[in-house]
Amino acid sequence: MEEPACSFQQALAGFIFLRYTIVMSITWLYALVSVLVVSALSLIGILALAIKLEKLKNVLLLLVSFATGAILGDAFLHLLPEAVEERGFTLFISLSVLGGIVFMFFLEKIIHWHHCHEPGCDQEKRPIATMNLIGDFFHNIIDGLIIGASYLVSIPIGIATTIAVILHEIPQEIGDFGVLLHGGFTKKRALFFNFLTALGAIVGALVALFLSARTENFITFLIPFAAGSFIYIAGSDLIPELHKRIGLRVAFEQLILFVLGIVIMFALLFLE
Repeated sequence: MEEPACSFQQALAGFIFLRYTIVMSITWLYALVSVLVVSALSLIGILALAIKLEKLKNVLLLLVSFATGAILGDAFLHLLPEAVEERGFTLFISLSVLGGIVFMFFLEKIIHWHHCHEPGCDQEKRPIATMNLIGDFFHNIIDGLIIGASYLVSIPIGIATTIAVILHEIPQEIGDFGVLLHGGFTKKRALFFNFLTALGAIVGALVALFLSARTENFITFLIPFAAGSFIYIAGSDLIPELHKRIGLRVAFEQLILFVLGIVIMFALLFLE
């Protein structure tokens, strides 16, 4: 009588393992495709070459407004609610969010991280180009960690987070391309090195996916940590860019796109 019971348990264990393997394979596929798409955005500088500088600045500001709303929307509508649902709004969640903010502040201080969203920023040429590459590489690793961790929670949250990252990356990558050109890089060299640093997103995603299987509380920490990182990026990097131009029409356009970014993130909740 014990043999059939033992066989049933083995079959059940095999089914559970197979299901887990399939789910993880799909998660890895989504995560890696997403970070590949994000990395490919570094080549968007090719399109920027066809746009006059003045028009490019106006387009970038509109994209930054939209990206700011999307990033904050992802942090407050997707990542934080998911983290709270797992463990409740505990002190651990608050410390993890603050950890994300402090880490991004520390990273920015250490490497003099500066994301210029307008080509032709007035900076020291060679040093700022080099520091921009270093900062962009670390930033892309963080993006990869965030995307990888989000897909480990669920596919819809991973998709929403990827969209938020993409909306932030478009103006950033065009701006980074402009900084490299301003720093003395040729067009081909700027595209190559910008793409090279963008591959940091793949590194980050792989780290998140590997560590999740070995550290039980990794995702519980990383999701609110990612939310804190997004809040810092929006508050210290993107919003100050929006305040550089004043005027009623500019303010209205920025507000509309800012809110639209939040609305898009809210709409994505219905995918979950």
